[in-house]
Amino acid sequence: MATFSKTTFDALSYASFRPTYPRSLYNYIFDFHRGRLDQRSSQCPRWEQAVDLGCGTGRFHSLFHPPGQLTTIMCLGRTGQATFQLTPFTRVLGVDPSENMIQSARDALKKHPLQPQQFDDGSDVCSQPLHQSQSQTFEFIQSPAESLGFIKDESVDLVIAAQSCHWFDWSRVWPQLARILRKGGTAAAWIYSEFRFPAHPHLTPLILHYSESHDTTSSVGRYWQQPGRNILSRHLLDVPEPTTARAGEVFEPLDRVYFTGSYFPELPSSQTLPILMRKTMTWSDILAYLRTWSSLHTFRDMHPEDAKNPEGPIEVRFWNSLRRGAAMGASGSIHTGVGDASEQNGVGNEMVNEDAEVEVEWGVAMILARKKYDIEGRS
Repeated sequence: MATFSKTTFDALSYASFRPTYPRSLYNYIFDFHRGRLDQRSSQCPRWEQAVDLGCGTGRFHSLFHPPGQLTTIMCLGRTGQATFQLTPFTRVLGVDPSENMIQSARDALKKHPLQPQQFDDGSDVCSQPLHQSQSQTFEFIQSPAESLGFIKDESVDLVIAAQSCHWFDWSRVWPQLARILRKGGTAAAWIYSEFRFPAHPHLTPLILHYSESHDTTSSVGRYWQQPGRNILSRHLLDVPEPTTARAGEVFEPLDRVYFTGSYFPELPSSQTLPILMRKTMTWSDILAYLRTWSSLHTFRDMHPEDAKNPEGPIEVRFWNSLRRGAAMGASGSIHTGVGDASEQNGVGNEMVNEDAEVEVEWGVAMILARKKYDIEGRS
């Protein structure tokens, strides 16, 4: 994605204010990876190598564990601190096309080594800091998802792609996954859709206008890179089944699931599950999150004059409109645009304090694929 590849892109700020994924999301993927394998007495799940495509700064590495074992989460939080536990995977490989993102991930490994941990039986499973043996556990490589020639054939047990798969050329990615995954291996890719305030559903039209409209005075919707943004907005429905010559033969039919609750009633109800991605944020955090949007960076490049707007730049005007709307409540009359600082019905400019907290939710769409055990009649 072009914005994230720029040398001026602030990878650490991006990592600090983007939402993180809950353990329940990873548990769902783990259950998919484990479930059907356990039904085969001669086959067992393998946990030797995992690959994260579009890994960014590494904050999305949450690598899965059988019951009773530990999992690794690499999380760059607000301070930029990397937090590690231990993983049963021998090797974890993060892949991203952005040099800035990869360098941030490598720096985090060096600055925040893993401290020794213990399993339930008390045995020491880490006798030295991770930075002394990181090449044996974590590695980060700059490369697009479509070019994985540095990964050996049938050497990977799990591939994940978090908030990156909508940028992939799937006609090229599926053959790569078919080649690198072991039989019975899993690929899981997911995105999160636009944020919602469960306590303030009346603000949803404002959010949709800012993120989707082509009104350049009050929206950044025109400045998303396409077709990736449309694929995300359509909940990955446009990601094709693996039908290329090799991939179409080796994968089971895709599983599609939507952790979107009632936000998107147009999605198949049989595949829709409750929201699982939520975060309590301050309103100042919301502004910082808005400033990570790639569309905003493109908007700024195209409209440098917007920074001189007396009511603040476009993201601040939108943010203030949300705070006014939250202060008014559902009974207030809300402007669709963000260019006008006034409100109707004499409500004025009262806004929620920027240090106040608000719960934020994101819907998640996921696709899961499993490589067949029996390919062309061979086991």
